[in-house]
Amino acid sequence: MGVPVKVIDRSSFIMRDKVNVYPDTLCWISDFSYAYNEPYTTTYFWHPSYDNYPVVGVTWKQASAFSIWRTQTFNKYLLSQGLSGSNDYRLPTEAEWEYASRGGLDHSMYPWGGPYTRNAEGCFLANFKPLRGNLVDDGGFISLVVGSYEPNDYGIYDMSGNVSEWTANAYDESAYSFMHDMNSDYKYNSKPNDPPALKRKVIRGGSWKDIGYFLQVGTRTFEYQDTAKSYIGFRCVKSYLGGK
Repeated sequence: MGVPVKVIDRSSFIMRDKVNVYPDTLCWISDFSYAYNEPYTTTYFWHPSYDNYPVVGVTWKQASAFSIWRTQTFNKYLLSQGLSGSNDYRLPTEAEWEYASRGGLDHSMYPWGGPYTRNAEGCFLANFKPLRGNLVDDGGFISLVVGSYEPNDYGIYDMSGNVSEWTANAYDESAYSFMHDMNSDYKYNSKPNDPPALKRKVIRGGSWKDIGYFLQVGTRTFEYQDTAKSYIGFRCVKSYLGGK
């Protein structure tokens, strides 16, 4: 006579969440008090003039949800063509982001190499807040068209400046001291009732409103996962499957 097997309901281990991925159009006003940013609020997210500008005004949760939607949409198309599915789109880990940002220049402060934010002709190499806060001195007041500056040696644009970027990792000031070299992927899926310190996610790259320090490839900072800012965007990545 066999021993009866107890059936465990696994529904308690499943977290369901509905995330609307529409950007916060009011971020341009809420981020900067007493600034005349109403034109960006009414035009940045829909006017064709901004089609090639980086996405902003999305939370970490929205960026993650968009990556899932993009994966499902792309795989659905591949299957309709009789092709195999692809690896998931996702946010890059902090380590992946820094590796891509360095562009093979392991000991450089910036993606373009060297310790300076200007080239030999005296032109700024990224869109940020230079000098004593003269936002327009580098050629842009807010974010600029993607690819306005030269790419790094991997051919990737805007790894420093323009807009900061969400990564997949949770933020902890001492993360480097307890992460292992074989697994530098520190994540934490915070719950609604968790304290704010557990809802921090790493952002990298610096933005149009940041000073040059935040453009350095090794500089890390954070923002809360449920906040949308006019200077934070994201980019999707996929793990490489190999092949010809």
